[in-house]
Amino acid sequence: MTATDRSLELVHTAAQAAADKLAHDVIAYDVSDVLSITDAFLLASAPNDRQVKSIVDEIEERLSKELGAKPVRREGDREARWVLLDYVDIVVHVQHSEERVFYALERLWKDCPELELPADAKATRGKAEEHAKLRADEDDAEFGEPR
Repeated sequence: MTATDRSLELVHTAAQAAADKLAHDVIAYDVSDVLSITDAFLLASAPNDRQVKSIVDEIEERLSKELGAKPVRREGDREARWVLLDYVDIVVHVQHSEERVFYALERLWKDCPELELPADAKATRGKAEEHAKLRADEDDAEFGEPR
C-alpha cells in the first residue's frame, strides 16, 4: 500500500507552508505499510516555541484554505515544544529543535519510504544543524572563547 493522492497533496501543501515559515529539516515518510491509522508523517522543527506555533498555524491555515482540510486532533499547543496535527490521512509533527533531537522520530521511520517534497521544503534540510553551529559560535564570541 502507498500513500494516496490526497495524502500526498496534504503533505506537499503542509511542507510548503512549513518551509514558508522557515521550518528546519522538513521531511515526510510514507508510513502506510506499517501503520493502519495514517498514510504519512510530516516532520518539521524550529529553534524556539514562537516559531513552532507560527509554523503550526500556517500549516493549519493553508490546509484549510487550499484543501478544505481541518485536523481531527491538535495536541501540544500549550507548551509549543511538540505540536501534533492529525489530519487522518497525514499526521504533522512540528517540534522544538531540542525535542526533535531527543525523540529522533527519523530513526523510528527511517525504513519507510521518504516522500518527495517541494524544493523549498527540501532546502530546509540541515538548517537545524546550521542554526546550532551559528548559536555556538555566537556564544563563544560573547564569552571570548575562540573556536
